[in-house]
Amino acid sequence: MAMRTLIDLPDEDIAWLDQLALGTGRSRAALVREAVARFRRDRAGDSLDRAFGAWTGRADIGDGVAYQDRLRREWDRDRAGPDPGP
Repeated sequence: MAMRTLIDLPDEDIAWLDQLALGTGRSRAALVREAVARFRRDRAGDSLDRAFGAWTGRADIGDGVAYQDRLRREWDRDRAGPDPGP
């Protein structure tokens, strides 16, 4: 079931939609429906689903476990404070 909705858009957005509609042969309403559907799809899922695989293909990290170990050593050094010296 579809419901009519009244929205306020700036004049420049209406002009842009009209040009896009003219160029694609679609109605302004169809373009807005598509935009809402894409927005919903992009926002769907929880943060873990969206973050999964975010580091895939990162060449600067190398082995994930070794990278974690390097970071943890840095954290340990930071927590220990400055080196008191001799």
